[in-house]
Amino acid sequence: MPIPTIRWVNGNVRIIDQTKLPGKLQYITCRNVNSLWKAIKNLNVRGAPALGVAAAFGVLLGCKSYKGTNRELFVKHVRKVCDHIGTSRPTAVNLFNALDRMREVLLRHATCAVPKIKKALWREAFAIYENDRRVCRKMGDHGASLIRTNSRIMTICNAGALATADYGTALGVLYSAKRKKKKFKVFACETRPLLQGARLTAWELLRAKIDTTLICDHMAASVMHQGKIDAVFAGADRIAANGDTANKIGTYNLAVLAKHHGIPFYIVAPRSTFDMSIRTGAQIPIEERKPEEVTHWGGRATAPKNVKVYNPAFDVTDHRLITAIVTEKGIIRPPFGKNIRKRFS
Repeated sequence: MPIPTIRWVNGNVRIIDQTKLPGKLQYITCRNVNSLWKAIKNLNVRGAPALGVAAAFGVLLGCKSYKGTNRELFVKHVRKVCDHIGTSRPTAVNLFNALDRMREVLLRHATCAVPKIKKALWREAFAIYENDRRVCRKMGDHGASLIRTNSRIMTICNAGALATADYGTALGVLYSAKRKKKKFKVFACETRPLLQGARLTAWELLRAKIDTTLICDHMAASVMHQGKIDAVFAGADRIAANGDTANKIGTYNLAVLAKHHGIPFYIVAPRSTFDMSIRTGAQIPIEERKPEEVTHWGGRATAPKNVKVYNPAFDVTDHRLITAIVTEKGIIRPPFGKNIRKRFS
């Protein structure tokens, strides 16, 4: 069973520090909103569904710090907490969806006393947490039907238990396939610049005793050309209404290569990752991160001091390159614009 990534323990948020993996399994306890904000920003906790849970739990931390009884001041305080958490990372829509759900609790309990509003927020946060656990298992079961016995699967970044509450999106498909006794092999791309495939995905899959081979990102084309890949599975941080998908930088590369080699390319993501307010991927905000993530590793420089750096954390894969999208509601196939609306209506 995959290890829980984020939990509410004794009134605090306990997370696996993903920056320490694979060398050390270490936990961080976030006792206030600012410490959680930093954990999100610094990628101690990451992955779209996990960020949604973290955001909801962050609101609970904000509630804990409010000691008064004035309802209007409390509501203003919670809204300020939500706004602050929303500044941590811009691309993963799950984070903003969770914050919107917490804001809606305030609207539904506009005339209630502070203690009752706090209880309602607590229930909503745990509903988000439990829903993520259920949804990931449903996606895993739907996606497992796409894996044939003896398949060779390629994946990028980390879309496993570490990216969710405890199971995974793209890797959840692999866990479900293993549970169904299917035999398969995985080629995990290392995922530059932060090596989340090498550090996190490989660590997870080996713990689950899944046959895993690590490759450098630029080996993907050669491995596909050699006929060693039967399908590509990736997660998502935001999906537009037409099916365009933002995911970790390098996902678009794999989609283009898969199309060229006639390999099915699957996205695995819950309803909470779809942003029906935007028409295409061109409207998805792409986070740019600090240059040091490219120019340094392990505290040591790996590039000349004054070199310019372009470091987008995500790219957008055109929906025309995607074979199908696996969701908790089933598998969605093209035409995505029509079928996404139909599936989630």
